[in-house]
Amino acid sequence: MLISVVNRSRTLGEAELARAVRAINAQFAHDFEPYWHFGARLVLAGHGAGHPEHAPPLERRPGASHDGVIYVQDTADVTGAEGFHDRHKDDVPFGQVFLDICKSVGDDWTVALSHEAIELTGDPMNNLLAQGPHPLDKRHLVFHMFELCDAVQSESYEREGVQVSNFVLPAYFTRGDWRGVRNDFLGRRRHGEELPPFGVAPGGYLCFYDPARAGDKWHPFTPDDDVIARKRLDLKMRGGHGRIARRVHGG
Repeated sequence: MLISVVNRSRTLGEAELARAVRAINAQFAHDFEPYWHFGARLVLAGHGAGHPEHAPPLERRPGASHDGVIYVQDTADVTGAEGFHDRHKDDVPFGQVFLDICKSVGDDWTVALSHEAIELTGDPMNNLLAQGPHPLDKRHLVFHMFELCDAVQSESYEREGVQVSNFVLPAYFTRGDWRGVRNDFLGRRRHGEELPPFGVAPGGYLCFYDPARAGDKWHPFTPDDDVIARKRLDLKMRGGHGRIARRVHGG
């Protein structure tokens, strides 16, 4: 998958963005693809560095980008989302990263760019599901959104001097015996335990649909005592925008 990265920022220089793109491409090649056996390459497209009016428009024309596109801009033009991806009316997947929201929650924008690129690659059309246990009742099966970074949202690592997002591995979406199995790339122990399948790390969240509840919709979930995760989730849900919010609100 080829993803165009469009700089619509007045403050972010092309060299800085190019450095992040190189690091995320290295992340795909050396970290992500050996586990998932698919991946993406990011390429810089359009103009930026102080002249976002010269960048390709958000309402893209067919053939104006590669397989997908991510826009990086200074301020959010949707309410309360740090970054998200969806698809244009012509079904071309796209994502957005908002520098002001990243700063307000203390995140590196490069982590948000890595996060959106990975999830855009894993579920381009925002329609994949994985059957797994209910977060509060492991015996009850529900359908989880196929999100590759949300569960480890607050975790990052360095690749070529740039901070990039942690991500889950294929074993994360299994319901069998998981002890000793690595379910996310970093493989950290959190509160003395590894990340379980369909679990959430501190600062992370997930979203699921319960077909057993008639007329039910999507449920975002994070532990009640996880203040950081709740803040992040509230930001993404506020205003009804983003991947999770669009599903929850029926968009």
